[in-house]
Amino acid sequence: MLDDVDRRFLRLLQEDPACGVPELAEAIGVTPARLTRRLDRLRSDGVLRGSHIVIDWKALGYSVSVSLRITLDKTISRAFDDFIAAARAVPEVIEIQTFLGRVDVRLSLIARDLPDYQRIYREQVLTLPHIADIEALMTVATVKSDESLPI
Repeated sequence: MLDDVDRRFLRLLQEDPACGVPELAEAIGVTPARLTRRLDRLRSDGVLRGSHIVIDWKALGYSVSVSLRITLDKTISRAFDDFIAAARAVPEVIEIQTFLGRVDVRLSLIARDLPDYQRIYREQVLTLPHIADIEALMTVATVKSDESLPI
């Protein structure tokens, strides 16, 4: 699916997403027009799905990160749908993942400090529907956080 030019292009783009097409084309050894056609193809093929800005939530005063592992009451047919819809409405929830197994859902949650986390937990998390069990894991350190692929 990807040739060597595509892989070099994607590697360089991962290293510096703000780099312009002319600079990337020169580094790869192709014309800007050829690289633009490849870029359009990679987008239309779904390999590149847009771009986004990553905001460092710690720089904005959020110092607490908690992972909540939640088991839902699966005797209720709409448990997943109801829970996920309600969890999306909690502004401090920055990620929702669903699983197969004992744990059904994992929420990543940020808070400004421990009293703020306690408030969010009591007022918003514990009011989410259909929770059968919940386990909170507080992040001590992030050892690796990288979305780059080994292309």
